[in-house]
Amino acid sequence: MERRAEAPPPQGLDFTVENVEKALHQLYYDPNIENKNLAQKWLMQAQVSPQAWHFSWLLLNMDKVPEIQYFGASALHIKISRYWNDIPADQYETLKSQLFTHITRFASGSKIVLTRLCVALASLALSMMPEAWPCAVADMVRMFQAEDSNVDGRARCLALLELLTVLPEEFQTSRLPQYRKGQVRSVLAQECGSVFPLLEQLLQQQDSPGFIKQKVLKCFSSWVQLEIPLMDCENLIQAAFTSLQDPELFDTAVEAVVNAISQPDAQRYVNTLLKLIPPVLGLQEQLRQAVQSGDMETSHGICRIAVALGENHSRALLDQVEHWQSFLALVNMIMFCTGIPGHYPVNETTSSLTLTFWYTLQDDILSFEPDKQVVYQQVYRPVYFQLVDVLLHKAQFPSDEEYGFWSSDEKEQFRIYRVDISDTLMYVYEMLGAELLSSLYDKLGRLLTNTEQPSTWQHTEALLYGFQSIAETIDVNYSDVVPGLIGLIPRISISNVQLADTVMFTIGALSEWLADHPVMINNVLPLVLQALGNPELSISSVSTLKKICRECKYDLPPYAANIVAVSQEVLMKQIHKTSQCMWLMQALGFLLSALQVEEILKNLHSLITPYIQQLEKLADETPNPSNKLAIIHILGLLSNLFTTLDISHHDDDHESTEVKKLPVQQGPNPVVVVLQQVFQLIQKVLSKWMNDAQVVESVCAIFEKSVKTLLDDFAPMVPQLCEMLGQMYSTIPQASAIDLTRQLVHIFAHEPAHFPPIKALFLLVTSVTLTLFQQGPRDHPDIVDSFMQLLAQALKRKPDLFLCSNLDVKAVFQCGVLSLKFPEAPTVKASCGFFTELLPRCGEIAPVGQVVHENGKVLLQAVLEGVGGQASRSLMDHFAEILFALNKHCFSYLSVWIKEAMQEDGFPSARVSPEQKETFSQQILRERVNKRRVKEMVKEFTLLCRGLHGTEYTADY
Repeated sequence: MERRAEAPPPQGLDFTVENVEKALHQLYYDPNIENKNLAQKWLMQAQVSPQAWHFSWLLLNMDKVPEIQYFGASALHIKISRYWNDIPADQYETLKSQLFTHITRFASGSKIVLTRLCVALASLALSMMPEAWPCAVADMVRMFQAEDSNVDGRARCLALLELLTVLPEEFQTSRLPQYRKGQVRSVLAQECGSVFPLLEQLLQQQDSPGFIKQKVLKCFSSWVQLEIPLMDCENLIQAAFTSLQDPELFDTAVEAVVNAISQPDAQRYVNTLLKLIPPVLGLQEQLRQAVQSGDMETSHGICRIAVALGENHSRALLDQVEHWQSFLALVNMIMFCTGIPGHYPVNETTSSLTLTFWYTLQDDILSFEPDKQVVYQQVYRPVYFQLVDVLLHKAQFPSDEEYGFWSSDEKEQFRIYRVDISDTLMYVYEMLGAELLSSLYDKLGRLLTNTEQPSTWQHTEALLYGFQSIAETIDVNYSDVVPGLIGLIPRISISNVQLADTVMFTIGALSEWLADHPVMINNVLPLVLQALGNPELSISSVSTLKKICRECKYDLPPYAANIVAVSQEVLMKQIHKTSQCMWLMQALGFLLSALQVEEILKNLHSLITPYIQQLEKLADETPNPSNKLAIIHILGLLSNLFTTLDISHHDDDHESTEVKKLPVQQGPNPVVVVLQQVFQLIQKVLSKWMNDAQVVESVCAIFEKSVKTLLDDFAPMVPQLCEMLGQMYSTIPQASAIDLTRQLVHIFAHEPAHFPPIKALFLLVTSVTLTLFQQGPRDHPDIVDSFMQLLAQALKRKPDLFLCSNLDVKAVFQCGVLSLKFPEAPTVKASCGFFTELLPRCGEIAPVGQVVHENGKVLLQAVLEGVGGQASRSLMDHFAEILFALNKHCFSYLSVWIKEAMQEDGFPSARVSPEQKETFSQQILRERVNKRRVKEMVKEFTLLCRGLHGTEYTADY
């Protein structure tokens, strides 16, 4: 079939100069976007066509406009870089001299065309090195230094620098095979002997204009990334340092120095690194002046250089013990950059560059053997204490007035910056230990008790923030300063939101400590409950209450009435957003779990009644979008409450030795009592909203969360719930209903008392889903996915379900095969899971054995199709599991099926030969023990089928 749309309509398909120019005109100037797209597609074909060799040169005529010339140069580059093997060796020289001629011609012409031609020549050189063009770089330098009367010296010099700059860049992105890449890299590294003297000479010449020096520094930057020995770069690095004094060259010089210092190989040249410390320290005056005058670009650039030297080479430089003072001076210079005045990101952007340096230095110090470590700790512990002060100063908020002017983006960047500081402090704790907490506590105590000099809230907040950063991830239960801190917290006069937030998060971070010291709970709980009423403290207050209720629940009964009352009030006032309301309900679930049953029921009654009344009202209303949201909100609150309300203490296994564990309660579970009370109401809501996936999902969520939490305690609800699920699923099949059915099968199917309702529900869901398959399941990948997971769960927990006379095992099997061909990976994965559970049951469940023996070949074909290229490569392990199971449980059948399937021409892929198919079949049939080997075989075979074997695409495989 002819794909005519590929070419722009007014043009023939011939790739001639005229047609290319027409298409370029269309691409640049046609207002119709469709025509532009067609032109672009056609031009892409033109670039790779054999005719490109001819028209490219013609498009480079000096009378053409730059856009056309650029296309010609690009086409040449594409042909040379991607289709090198098409070029006969006897044409290399002609091609080379043509490119030299055109580069010389464009030296004074369009800059973008010149660059493209240089890239094309660079690509040619890389492909010819070293055999066909041994001294490529030296030749380039010689060619452009030769006198050419037509082109002035400066233009020639710039063209040469452009060519030398793009050469290493083209090498980095080239598609050379791995062995060639190593070979060419070492040739280029030797060739720097022809380049660096030229660059040095140009930088040192008094009369070299700024733009030439700029180009020289860029060229040097490009070359150092080829892993050239640092000592060979010494002179140019020193010259780059000198260039830092020239504002015009500053940015390019920074880039060159940073690139040279940062190459991974540089640490081998310790003597050169030591020589670099004095010029870096020599930049301190320039840095101070830049900071004073608010010149952020300069301070940023100098900081990058200091950090590049410190971060990349701290281990090598620490090792030079006799030079410890000069390295310490460098560390202090970086400390100055960390503490640079101003607020990040508004008045400075430099301090954040230094944070990783402090991690690296600490790691290197702690990696030395103990006796050496002691020496370094003496020198660097004071430095790290100073660092803590500097970081806490940097973490301070600006004045309220100033902060008011910040944009939301600046506030967000500052928030992220504070998180980075928090991570750094947590890390520094490893070095400084308990002494760090003591020092923070002393400072905070002095601040809060000093009546002479009232401190700013920012200062208090930063110290607390430091404390919270450490307490959040480090076990502070043994710290002797925490009681003092908890005692200080109520003394903080909370005058603003940021400070209040940090107070909340600090209390939250200490919740595990409070569980061990319950006598202190009353010091901080009133603060948390008070904060709950402030919408601005929504996230911090609710998450802190949730942590306290989770960690300290056995010590909270005396406060329970108060906590429930305050929570109820804020919920009724609708102070918090939906997600915080859900967290609050989870907090109350934890809290109630520790009470006596009658207390739980009393609290549940007062907590839930207003919502039940609201729900009753909503159930009578005609469905509309706003009452739908209200219904989903209420159902969400209930399901979040039931997620954590667990009186059987399933989540407390780790506390089994605790003295304060309560006796197991007698009588029905409070959650079940409540669910039974609201069951009819939920059914009523459902009857009106049966067609709405979100409402159905919210109803299922209540029961799913309850089943997961209550486990066996949920038993009294099983018959009712099975019946309701059956009605729901029969009316409108939805994935959430199947997922809940799977939960019930998982927990209750093996108990004789519950088997009848669960069996009935399982058969109903299966028969409805089979009908859905007959109508076409493609629109419901989520249902198919959930159904396959249900079948796998049934086989795992209660294989007897497959013995039911009214279960059509054959139809179920065929649905599974169909599902293997779905484009959605999760669905295919679930189907594979079903078959890996089904196949081992061949022997014990007669209906399964019969279906597999009669239809197993169809399953095998579907699996091979997937491996052959129909399915995503990420699924191959799952297909391999099916092959392994077939081989293990149906070996005699598999050996016949695989032979028959592989005889078909072009199956499972036209790319594999009969021999390769035979090898694969034999490998699979031989491996019945080692599943990992089967996975490797399948991966190998799928690459062959896709034509990817041995290509770069397999690297991540």
